[in-house]
Amino acid sequence: APQLSPEERLSPHMPEALRCDACHAIAFQIEQQLHKAEAKMGRKALSESDYLEVLERSCSTSWESYGVQELDGVKRLTGPGLLRQEPMSVMVTGGPWPRRLSKMCLGSLGEWGEAQIYEAHRRGAGTLRELLCQGQKGPCA
Repeated sequence: APQLSPEERLSPHMPEALRCDACHAIAFQIEQQLHKAEAKMGRKALSESDYLEVLERSCSTSWESYGVQELDGVKRLTGPGLLRQEPMSVMVTGGPWPRRLSKMCLGSLGEWGEAQIYEAHRRGAGTLRELLCQGQKGPCA
């Protein structure tokens, strides 16, 4: 199992080294929830009230399937929508990770605003990840 530092075990915030992975997980979950809602509507754009509801729900989604693995001495967040999962290594899930992801997700909504996030989603694959994770404010920059 990964050896977690006191910050990684106890802090209410996502550790700096895992923020880029967390951002990709959040973008993935938001995309999944928006695609699901649009599919119910026959693929047309959602109304403002619908996408606001979907985005709020996205952040309170169950983050239990996310956790931390150590690969080649580097800790990585793992779970749905994230690359480089090593099936033979031990992954620590639960604990502070779901709460941190939810908090970081809500922070993204606050920072960018739901309209801008939905607009990025509507522009196509990768645009939302780029907005949330790669931009000047993004944790992967």
